[in-house]
Amino acid sequence: MTRWQISHRTTYAYDDEVTDSYGVVYVTPRTLPWQQVHETGLVVDPTPADLAEDLDYYGNTCGFFQVTRPHRELGVHATAVVDVVAPVYDQDALAAPWEQGRPDAAAWRSVDFTMASSMVALTPDATAYAARSLLPGRPIGEAVTDLVHRVHGDFEYRQGATTVTSTVEDVLAERAGVCQDFAHLLIAGLRGHGLAVRYVSGYLATTPAPGQDRVVGADASHAWAAVRLPGAADQWLAVDPTNDQWVADRHVTVAWGRDYADVPPVKGVIFTEAKKSTMTVAVDVVPA
Repeated sequence: MTRWQISHRTTYAYDDEVTDSYGVVYVTPRTLPWQQVHETGLVVDPTPADLAEDLDYYGNTCGFFQVTRPHRELGVHATAVVDVVAPVYDQDALAAPWEQGRPDAAAWRSVDFTMASSMVALTPDATAYAARSLLPGRPIGEAVTDLVHRVHGDFEYRQGATTVTSTVEDVLAERAGVCQDFAHLLIAGLRGHGLAVRYVSGYLATTPAPGQDRVVGADASHAWAAVRLPGAADQWLAVDPTNDQWVADRHVTVAWGRDYADVPPVKGVIFTEAKKSTMTVAVDVVPA
């Protein structure tokens, strides 16, 4: 078990006053069989007229706020203390043929994750790309791991190669992207073959290179995918194609949905005459 202390600060600056800010945030980690949440906090500055939390359709903690005081800067600061262990999977489920992972009538709640969504189109190219790993009768754990390995090897991690609105086809054409893109590509490929796959947002604890000091605020939000395994246990194999690995005790799960659009860290609407704005993000994930 590893205990992580998380700080996630997002700051928006505007060149004119904002008279009203409405925001939705997904920054509170989930309590899961492999993840225990001990403390959470959410501070919005300026102090909001309204601040509340609720559970969304997928069981994620969703925060809401409204700031009515005129402001040129808006800060959202989330904190948490979380214990994480590496998930343990049923070996029979991992060894089952991948075709058995397609949801049946008993797994009707998973069907939502087999279909196209706003940011994950089920394109022929993505389906064909995944087909090389999904050989007939291949164990689902082995097939998904092979696809993760191929995405990691075939695509370059390069910030700026894509944008937050890039499509799966854009990623396939560019052969580069970031964690969100690689998660979307893997999801599109597997959904194209009828499997249920979630988009997962969270954090990955990183360590500095040998001889380098740790830079405060240099961590970032992360994204990966989780594939439903065959059987009645409702187990989901969580995999990180960006880092070519299964999710383990360095990954902190915050929320999941059909794609990034369901669970962005912060989104909202502002009322302003401002012409320009900037956003800065500082994330720390450190042993507590």
